[in-house]
Amino acid sequence: MSLVIGVTGPSNAGKTTLIEHLTQVLVPENKVVVVKHDPGDKATFDQKGKDSFRFFHSGADVVVVSPGRTTFFSHRRSDLKRVLQIVGDFDYLFVEGLKIWNLPRIGVFRFSVDESYLSYIQAIVVVEDLLNQAQQYNLPTFVNDDTAGILEWINTNGLKID
Repeated sequence: MSLVIGVTGPSNAGKTTLIEHLTQVLVPENKVVVVKHDPGDKATFDQKGKDSFRFFHSGADVVVVSPGRTTFFSHRRSDLKRVLQIVGDFDYLFVEGLKIWNLPRIGVFRFSVDESYLSYIQAIVVVEDLLNQAQQYNLPTFVNDDTAGILEWINTNGLKID
């Protein structure tokens, strides 16, 4: 069984760091996939002048296959179903951002808990200084270095994909 979980929060809240730490714990025994939202279409592909850059900018979808990786860039917006088709088998899939996808979701906060996120998160991860503030919202709350507790929550509450 595979699990999908959303990780959301304001810029510089620690979303990437949290996903990175969870991945480092999981990867020795699990296949982990991360979907990163790029709301400003800022991500670039390859380097200007290289073949794959030229192909993508010609309007084609591009797949680059090398001995150690496969990279896929498409001009079409994808939904969760499409992403699942592309990535194939996995144990954990973390979606950073993409609040429009209906997923069980962890909110990550570093400076203060932004209440505008509360309507679509089911758990909170904060730096230790915010623990008292975060606990007032009656959601499962974790300090950002509680990897075991966060993973236990994910294993219980993540979207299960067969």
